[in-house]
Amino acid sequence: MLQETTTAATAGGSNAQALQQMSFAHLLQNFDFVGWVVFITLAIMSVLSIYWIVVNFVKNLRLRASSDRVVSTFWETPNAQDAIRFMEEQGRFEPFSKIALDAAQAAAHHQRHEGSRLVESLNRSEFVDRALRQGVTRESSKLEAGLTVLATVGSTAPFVGLLGTVWGIYHALIRIGATGQASIDAVAGPVGEALIMTAIGLFVAIPAVLAYNFFTRLNRVTNNKFDTFAHDLHDFFATGSRVGEVAAKR
Repeated sequence: MLQETTTAATAGGSNAQALQQMSFAHLLQNFDFVGWVVFITLAIMSVLSIYWIVVNFVKNLRLRASSDRVVSTFWETPNAQDAIRFMEEQGRFEPFSKIALDAAQAAAHHQRHEGSRLVESLNRSEFVDRALRQGVTRESSKLEAGLTVLATVGSTAPFVGLLGTVWGIYHALIRIGATGQASIDAVAGPVGEALIMTAIGLFVAIPAVLAYNFFTRLNRVTNNKFDTFAHDLHDFFATGSRVGEVAAKR
């Protein structure tokens, strides 16, 4: 009876020591080259993901706070020169002012070259329209900064973690073959490495996927605002007034 109790206590202590091998600290102490490569890759992915999440969040927050004010002030300013001057005073990262300035510069450039081949090849409406398209495309591209990184991290991080998982299971099989037994002492460390790598891969990927979908939705809304503003600008600089503005004045 005493011997059975002693054996059970020894087995319990052995199991407790084996389970300690599944901790994150033990994992770091027993990384091989492949393990370190996988872990560092996931760490870099996580840092890049967090960076672009913060950058895009601040950018969209700032844009959301200023876009309506900039657009409404532009249209409410009675003098066109004052409205353009107001747009020039905006920060260099404010997109709506840059689109308006592109249209204004195109209209002014076309007016200065009346009678030249430029006017013969493109009328005022077409010239302003081309400038607006270029401006909207440029500002839309700026909105997408970092989204490729988020999409890449979200799609590849689970597979990088899976590589660590496969490598941990491989180590467990090697240890089983070396010891000739599949006890918890033999497999606890490699299995713990496999499980932790899987979890890290998911923890890196899930925020990136959620952020990518969130920012893609916000960018779609902003791009619609760009298009609406660009259409109004085209009417204003091509004809001198927005659609419905003359009717409203009457």
